[in-house]
Amino acid sequence: MTDQPLDQLDQLAVSGIECFAHHGVFADERREGQRFVVDLVLGVATRPAAASDDLHDTVDYGSLTMAVKTAVESDPVDLIEVVAQRIADVCLLVGRVEWARVTLHKPDAPIPAAFADVALTIERKRGHA
Repeated sequence: MTDQPLDQLDQLAVSGIECFAHHGVFADERREGQRFVVDLVLGVATRPAAASDDLHDTVDYGSLTMAVKTAVESDPVDLIEVVAQRIADVCLLVGRVEWARVTLHKPDAPIPAAFADVALTIERKRGHA
């Protein structure tokens, strides 16, 4: 945690985390699975890492990416809202992350019309639901 005001935190982004999972309301989605893509923007105070050049003073985005991928690919649920919250919870477990903006894309959603993407974006802050 940091004493830096939330609106003065730096933003660390990890985009396009590809996952394959079995979430969805329909039996086909649960059986066949589909691609999900995650974009993260994290509120982080990066000055300590810039001063120390030490990974322990920042977010290990490689480890976080793998934890997010694991969270998406486990325990199938019906709604992307549940998965997005799960991702935010994983991000906020990292002590240096003060807030997380999560966009969960479901580009292969079963919609009988031409479309480019379905995406849900949520933002969660440390200590808030």
